[in-house]
Formats: sequence, structure tokens, C-alpha cells
Amino acid sequence: MLVRTPDATPGAAEMIARYDAHAPRYTSYPTAAQFTTEVDAAVWGGWLDAAPADQAVSLYLHIPFCKRLCWYCGCNTRAMNRVAAMESYIDLLLAEADLVLSAIGRRVRVGSIHLGGGTPNMLPPETLERLFAGLAARFDLGDCFEIAAELDPEVLTEDWVRAAGRIGLTRASLGVQDLSPKVQAAVNRPESFETIRWAAGALREQGVVSLNLDLMYGLPLQTVENVVTTLGQVTTLKPERIALFGYAHVPWMKPHQRLIREADLPGPEARFVQSQAAARYLVGKGWRAIGLDHFALPHDSLAAAQRAGRLRRNFQGYTTDEAPVLIGLGASSISRTPQGYVQNLAQERDWRAAVGQGRLPVARGVALTAPDAFIAELIERLMCDFAVDVAAVARRHGRDMVEVADAWPRLEAFQADGLADVADGRVQVTPLGRPFVRAVCAAFDPGAHQFHQRHARVV
Repeated sequence: MLVRTPDATPGAAEMIARYDAHAPRYTSYPTAAQFTTEVDAAVWGGWLDAAPADQAVSLYLHIPFCKRLCWYCGCNTRAMNRVAAMESYIDLLLAEADLVLSAIGRRVRVGSIHLGGGTPNMLPPETLERLFAGLAARFDLGDCFEIAAELDPEVLTEDWVRAAGRIGLTRASLGVQDLSPKVQAAVNRPESFETIRWAAGALREQGVVSLNLDLMYGLPLQTVENVVTTLGQVTTLKPERIALFGYAHVPWMKPHQRLIREADLPGPEARFVQSQAAARYLVGKGWRAIGLDHFALPHDSLAAAQRAGRLRRNFQGYTTDEAPVLIGLGASSISRTPQGYVQNLAQERDWRAAVGQGRLPVARGVALTAPDAFIAELIERLMCDFAVDVAAVARRHGRDMVEVADAWPRLEAFQADGLADVADGRVQVTPLGRPFVRAVCAAFDPGAHQFHQRHARVV
């Protein structure tokens, strides 16, 4: 084992220069960059037919509508406010559910439902309730323990919150990002703390038991002072969870990001300082650090899952969801089964056309091979626990350690720099290495360099 004394450990600036490359966020493995058209509607239908009958599934519903287009956004959405278009979208969302259930061939139990976007609270309250009535008529929701939604506080109304209470919303995520007016103007997202405080209180009154706030670092004109000042305000609301994401500037993939002046973006070292200052602040105030970019109060289920070694990671980030099947409905949504991943058509018009013609609206996906499943668990455990016993995972999957032989020279480089400890088939990411965990994961990923330009930078 290579050993380096603490005083010889290179500084953060040197580590950033060395390891701040493009790498996947590892919300799945294989990553979405590796999806191909070889997985089509016929393949998806076969996987649905083989879905385990003895376990509940999770549902993800993508609502691709926003009141405004935030310039930093990397989601599949569009600015619009025509109620007729939203109504017809919900009709087709339920029609897609019928297609999925037809492929499964039986009534399906649902354990959790997640509304993402876009901005789900763009739906009129009566449309939200109609959507859930439609889901209840199609699925068995008797054991549904969680209903979650991603919400824009600026669009939230009292009527929508009351409707959310009637459908049983239990968890809500409010987009905050940064409360500095200067930063908000630079990304086209004006929002006041008073609006966020009202939204948090109103949602709690209607039964929301876990509140998450989404924050960002690395935004244009953002400074450490902006980040910490924002945290000082929002932590007074005692959200059970806080997600602190690094802004991913990928204008070649999201053309509207060209509206952001690149000269206004903080550099890698400034981004690193912002993220670490935020983490120190939150931990000092009593939130537990969860994985790479989440924080939770000790009583929250996310913190409990971390303590029990059951923390998971999917396309919504860190999660407690252990369902073997995730069914995504709506344009661009991603589904997961034990056989692999499937993504729907991303363009709303294409998705509408496919569902309207009675076809599963599949665009692409990837089948999960036995070697993939082995690597996927290695990466997920590193992302969730910052540690993995590679030899134990290999035995569990019936794989040979030679399959990851190429990873060890790369891991020794991380060890030499004090970012990881490697011994006896086990990898432990050090506190110094945690901000670079995606780069450590990439050591096990044979496709990481092939698709590197499609991913955000590590820091």
C-alpha cells in the first residue's frame, strides 16, 4: 500500500487542477450517455412483462412546463402557461400508464410517486387532483408511503397547496438556488425569501413531513458570501433535507445557457471554496452530510438510510427508494428495471405522437449485463458510503476481480494524493477525497473517458 504523510498531501488547488475533469454524476450505471436505440418499445414491453409481481413499483411523472425559463436549467422543460396543453398532456400521461399496465398484464402496487419537471405546480389544482384520481383508478395505491413533488415557490398558490394536501403529498422540494438579487438576475430567477418561507409553512400545514430545499453553487456572480448568507436564511426554516448542487455549464447541450455570461462564472477553485464553505456551515448547524451533495437532519429518513447502509442513488439524486422497478411516465422520463434502463422520447411533440398512436414512447435505453450490475454496485456504494469492499461485491455478483484490474493503478494515484485508501480489495475515500468521489468512481467505469465531454466537471 502506498503511504503519504499528511504534510506531503498536495493542496486543494493542485487537486482541483489534477482531478477537475468531466465525469458522470453517476445517478445510474451505465450512464444515460451510454443509452442507445437498441433498447426500443419491444424491449421495454418485455421488461415490463417480467416485472416482479411480489414487490411494489415506484412511479416518476415528468411535468415539462415552467412559468419561466431559468438560464441555469439542465432539465427537459419549456416555458408555457396554456391550460389546454397541460390538460391534454395529463390525458396522455394516463394513456401511457394504460400502455405500461397492458404490457405488465396485471394491476400493480405502487410504493412511491415522484412528480418532477419542469414545475409540477404549474398544473391547475383541479388537474393535479384529476391526475391522481386517474392513477388511483389504474394502480393499487393502498401501500403508497410517499408522494413527492418538485415545486417552484414563485408559482405556488394556496389552492394548489390545498389540492396537494388532498392527494396526500408527504414530501416537497422547493427550488431556491441563491437568494442574492444579483445572482438571481444573472440566471433569470427572481425569488424572495418571504415567498419561500410562506411556501414551506403552507406545505407543512397540509401534511408535508419532509421538506427539501434545492440550492446551487458555481452560479454566475456567486460568491462564498452569497452562498453562506442564503444558507443563513433558509436554515431558519429547518428543512429536513438540503440539496447543494454544482451548476453544470453545458451550453452545447442546453443552448439557453448561452444567455449566461461565461465571464461571470466562478472558476474551479472558487466553486470548490463555495461548496466546502456551505458543507461546513450546514454540518455546523446540525445537518448530516449525505453523499456528495445532500444534507439531512438526523431524524430524516435519508439520514436513517445512510446510517443503516441502505442509501441509494437514482436520477432524482440520493434516495431511500429500494423498489426494483421505477416506471417513468412523460416526455424524457427514465425507467429502471432489473434488466436495464429506458428513456422516453425527450421532445414533447414526439412523445405525444407516440402515445397518441398507442405506442410505448421509448427513445433509447441500455440493457444491464452481469458485469454492468457488478460495476453499478461498486459505483453506487462509493457515491453513497464513500467506501466499498470490492472483493465482497465481486463475490456477491459471482464476478472475478480481474474484471476491474484496470481500476487499481488509477486508484493508487488517488491514494498517493491522499484522496483514497486502497487495501485488501477495499476502497475508502478520505475526507479530502470526498469532493472528488465522482473521479474515483470513474476509475471503475470503462466508458468514463469515452463520453467525458457529455458530462459536467467534477468540481
